[in-house]
Amino acid sequence: MKAVVIRAPGGPDVLELAEVPEREPAPGEVRVVVKASAVNRADLMQRRGAYPAPTGWPQDVPGLEYAGVVESLGAGVESLAVGDRVMGLVGGGGYAEYVVVHEREALRVPDRLSFEEAAAVPEAFITAHDALFTRLGLASGEWLLIHAVGSGVGTAALQLARAASARVVGTSRSEWKLERATSQYGLDVPVDASDGFAEAVRNATAGGVDAILDLVGGAYLADNLRVLRTLGRQVVVGLTSGRSAELDMGLLLSMRLTLVGTALRSRPLEEKIAATRLFARQALPLLADGRVRPVVHETLPMGRAGDAHQLLEHNRTFGKVVLAW
Repeated sequence: MKAVVIRAPGGPDVLELAEVPEREPAPGEVRVVVKASAVNRADLMQRRGAYPAPTGWPQDVPGLEYAGVVESLGAGVESLAVGDRVMGLVGGGGYAEYVVVHEREALRVPDRLSFEEAAAVPEAFITAHDALFTRLGLASGEWLLIHAVGSGVGTAALQLARAASARVVGTSRSEWKLERATSQYGLDVPVDASDGFAEAVRNATAGGVDAILDLVGGAYLADNLRVLRTLGRQVVVGLTSGRSAELDMGLLLSMRLTLVGTALRSRPLEEKIAATRLFARQALPLLADGRVRPVVHETLPMGRAGDAHQLLEHNRTFGKVVLAW
């Protein structure tokens, strides 16, 4: 089968289409003809040699999600049939003509979604849903701060939070992303973070937020703690601005704050299945009836994976970049 292969660690030019071996589905697994896959920052890190795929997944083929059609079944598969439209997470190898996944990890694609739209769902929406409701316990009426609100996970989290009747502050360093998040996706308070965000957030929320979804990391930690209310919670999902920061533990103690981290890619199979099935029960109906929707910035042919990576690296995207066969 054809796949986008990383020739060697490096820039976007190291990505090329090549032939790689196919794998037959084992018991409980299905093989899916991939129609589209979306690009994630983890793919960029894997391409640079900085984020290897988990054991059992291709080290030289990036891609954390897929949308396609079930092509064959392993022994004992009961929940899916050949021809079913499915989407889901993989530990790697999404930029390929086929993926093999456990039947319980696959989600049925709602009828209203194209394959390109469906490919933009799994990583962004399952990550956001798990972070907001399993890790943060976000409740109706609470104030949520989302950093990098124009990203794939950011746009998914914004919509899921608004569907849960939470109020949302979103940050970005791009005015056009804030305007779009506000006018099209219901962002309550846009904040330009180019010169800091703490004062603007505290003023807009009369003292602070109840929860933070941080997709930036690094030096944002200090101001995050400043804008959390007593008993506030923060989940760290991304580290685009760095992995190190100074922590004021006195503030952590006195305000009784909760600070947690999360990642889906490295979780054991059963944990991934649990997160996927919970998402299917609680959030997939929102996609099925259009109350939330995947945000696709641009769709490119799979052979232009290098161009897609450049778009993300230059931070010129709102939502997801999708690669289609």
